[in-house]
Amino acid sequence: MKFWVFAAMYLSGIAASALAEQGQIAAGSPAGQTFSSQDVFALEYADTPRISPDGRYVLYTRRSNDIMTDRTRGALWLAALDGSSNRLVQTDASGGEWSPLGDRIAYTDTDEQGRAAVFVRWMDSGQIERVAAMPSGISNLAWSPDGQWLAFTSRVAADTAPLAKAPKKPAGAMWAEPFKFIDHARYRRDGQGFVDVTFSHVFVAPASGGTPRQLTTGDFDHSGPLAWTSDGGSILASSNRNKGWELETVEGDIWELGVTTAFMRQVTSAGGSESAPVISPDGKSVAFVCQPNVKRPVWQVDLCVTTLGGGAVRNLTESLDREIGDIRWAGRHIYFSYDDRGLRKVARVAPSGGPIETVLEELGGTSLGRPYLSGAYDVSASGALAWTQGRPDRPADLFTQSGKQARQLTRLNEDLLAHRQLGEVHRITYASSYDGTEIEGWYITPPNFDPEKKYPLVLEIHGGPHLSYGPHFSAELQRYAAEGYVVFYDNHRGSTGYGEAFGLLLEGKYSSPDDAADHLSGVDAMIAAGFIDEKNLFVTGGSAGGIATAYLVGLTDRFNAAVAAKPIINWLSKPLSADSYISQLRHQFPALPWEDPMHYWQRSPLSLVGNVSTPTMLMTGELDQRTPISESEQFYQALKLRGIDTALVRVPGSYHGIAARPSRLIAKVDNILAWFERYKVPGTAPQDPPR
Repeated sequence: MKFWVFAAMYLSGIAASALAEQGQIAAGSPAGQTFSSQDVFALEYADTPRISPDGRYVLYTRRSNDIMTDRTRGALWLAALDGSSNRLVQTDASGGEWSPLGDRIAYTDTDEQGRAAVFVRWMDSGQIERVAAMPSGISNLAWSPDGQWLAFTSRVAADTAPLAKAPKKPAGAMWAEPFKFIDHARYRRDGQGFVDVTFSHVFVAPASGGTPRQLTTGDFDHSGPLAWTSDGGSILASSNRNKGWELETVEGDIWELGVTTAFMRQVTSAGGSESAPVISPDGKSVAFVCQPNVKRPVWQVDLCVTTLGGGAVRNLTESLDREIGDIRWAGRHIYFSYDDRGLRKVARVAPSGGPIETVLEELGGTSLGRPYLSGAYDVSASGALAWTQGRPDRPADLFTQSGKQARQLTRLNEDLLAHRQLGEVHRITYASSYDGTEIEGWYITPPNFDPEKKYPLVLEIHGGPHLSYGPHFSAELQRYAAEGYVVFYDNHRGSTGYGEAFGLLLEGKYSSPDDAADHLSGVDAMIAAGFIDEKNLFVTGGSAGGIATAYLVGLTDRFNAAVAAKPIINWLSKPLSADSYISQLRHQFPALPWEDPMHYWQRSPLSLVGNVSTPTMLMTGELDQRTPISESEQFYQALKLRGIDTALVRVPGSYHGIAARPSRLIAKVDNILAWFERYKVPGTAPQDPPR
């Protein structure tokens, strides 16, 4: 059955029932019901908390899935830090930013003409004013210290002309679209496809409304977050303005842009990338993310600080073998997030250096589909914290802490998930058979799990490959568990959150027998637990997990069936036909494809296709620019030629994120389940163990 047919069946069934109002789903659910496909539309989560300047309130985005439009929508809510109130502020909005006095919030949305726009809402009256509009998207909103201006970034079309001049077209003639001339290295983006030549520039606009004014020029990208200097006279942004920047990867510097008087001054100049500037409360120093440009797949990402007028750069996190991000400067400390063994944490350090203190242990819950590390936080000048935190059985809620007292301010999914029996998440560690390296993983047992019975196993492999899973809520994996599968997932070698040396174990080996051993050793550890049916083993994964899946079935025939979602199949064809080629060729491989073709071939699942006997389904978006669908087609056609059971699921109109819309998350999982059910050995799972 085609992908869209599955989605249509579920949508029509829901629309025909009384479930069209999302709030009614849980109300009519019998106690003990398992998590179903239609429940995906009722999930909600908290996101992007922002504490008010007076430290009394937190503005946050409440995200929910709209069953009628099949989209995830945002609404701005306002909660008191002491838990005394929580109310809706603005529908169809997200990511609001407080003005310095806390009397207004700014946010982005589309206006009546469909243009990207900045809106300002007065908190006392609720009055809303559109203050600026742009032909392309708006990002990185930042208020000036006096609240009179708003800065942001937006893409601007470059001044390009066709190579050849077309003859004059007669009036009323219906000619084909003109040719598009491309001479830039970066000409396609996943989520957008082939793109016209544009560059991201910094703008300012009056907060009371007016014409945006462009501060940066040139054929360069300028990125945020943006930081105003304390006197409001300039803005800090990051950019790589080197000649030949398009072919460089981890390069960039922080620049100071004059607002009232036009000037551009380079603040940092070290090799590598300096980005995400944050000004100190006294306006004299700037903290930023610093990282070297090394020809490796992983590297140290640190927190650095320097004086705004120039001076020595201090690395404050050199002793922390983790990648940092999301910097905040509050009072006498600089706060940042980092990932550690399946958890996202928040720590702080003094600007002068010294001990690093972890202040939050478990951000998360904003990745609904699969259990990736996620989450957001904010900190006030006095050190009060607001953050998003989920649980293994819940997406993100909003939490706050003032002093030592932590409060949970929302319980967004109790109306649904309190009435569902969910799979239970368990941690496991084991040694890889390849070299004894310790691997951490988790497994989800089905509702009503009985350890004396045997269950089919799904191995789910994460993407990246330099990303991480953790013990977090996952709609996709809970659906597998609801259908009676034990779901196992691991953070194999190369995963983030385990240090640079662990990440480099996958250097030049994406994918390889090394990481395959990590997965298969985990399957063996699960079987040793005594409740896995060895005759019913299945494997799936997406993106880097898709290549690992396709590579795995070329090494072993122990899985009944496999689903490789948006995989890379042939490394000789993929890099030069995808949007990520510049970075991937530099950091993932020892040489260019024509310089060392055998290395690329050895990493390719296509090199092992002659060994494959496992029924394998491929699933990819038709518009995917990251792992083009031609990759899936190569494996599909090779398996067809060999007479191996295979299927190709094309996702119409979809880029790399095939589960970005709720109905497609549903259809993705249900297609995978249907494929696995086709090859499940009947009458063996679950069952009573032999006596």
